[in-house]
Amino acid sequence: MAVVAVLAATGLAVTAWWVARDRPEPVAPVSAQPAAPLVGGETLAPVSPSSSASRGSVTVDVAGEVRRPGIVVLDHGARVTDALKAAGGARRGVDLTSLNLARVLVDGEQILVGGPRGGSPAAGVTAGAPGRSGALVNLNTAGQAELETLPGVGPVTAQAIIAWRETTGGFTSIDELLEVDGIGEKTLASLTPHVTV
Repeated sequence: MAVVAVLAATGLAVTAWWVARDRPEPVAPVSAQPAAPLVGGETLAPVSPSSSASRGSVTVDVAGEVRRPGIVVLDHGARVTDALKAAGGARRGVDLTSLNLARVLVDGEQILVGGPRGGSPAAGVTAGAPGRSGALVNLNTAGQAELETLPGVGPVTAQAIIAWRETTGGFTSIDELLEVDGIGEKTLASLTPHVTV
């Protein structure tokens, strides 16, 4: 009888945890205060020293190689590791060494998991058409026209590369091209000498 009671209690606890885990985080209400103009024509909502403390939360966009990418609302003072956990954790095999998991989050920032370390081509590599003085095409920054200069890449495949890049947050290795519709082992082999991430 005691075993049945323990199993029932465990089942209820697991069910409660499962339901609570999938519940979306509430989004903080948007302030109706007028925006203060900045130099250059941009606007930014005025912030008082106690504004973030009074709200007690930060809202961040967790993107890239996570199980549930999107907007998460966390307590003020939360860290990158907390945002990663709120997004369901990193996908299997993702390298997290480029992230400082202990860094305190800033309201409104984006955390890109498994993405490129920088938005520019690797040092010493110029993004351009293959064959132009040995320049490589950066899969994370190239436009459709530039991608179409690659061997075996036409308009449809170029669009598929861009769509995959936008959906996942970018390429972290050239081998990820195999995950793009229309690219197989042969195409990957012909592209590898001409591309970089």
